[in-house]
Amino acid sequence: MAKRWKDLSERTRRRIVVIGAIEGVLKVVALADLRGRRPDEVAGSRGLWALAIVLVNSAGALPLVYLLRGRRSKVSTSFPT
Repeated sequence: MAKRWKDLSERTRRRIVVIGAIEGVLKVVALADLRGRRPDEVAGSRGLWALAIVLVNSAGALPLVYLLRGRRSKVSTSFPT
């Protein structure tokens, strides 16, 4: 049964707001990291990662998946001496 915001307990409302805030922060961090990486530093398409991170409501799971699995280690640009 669907409930209205006013029908939820204070504790439930607080949890929803906290989870939403955490997801928002994770999305911003993941998108900022994605923007700063070259295509060869990302496992898969940068555009698809960005689209999925923005559109999928995942309580923070998808941004965490990107941060843990979607990034490749940065390629060193220095030459060995």
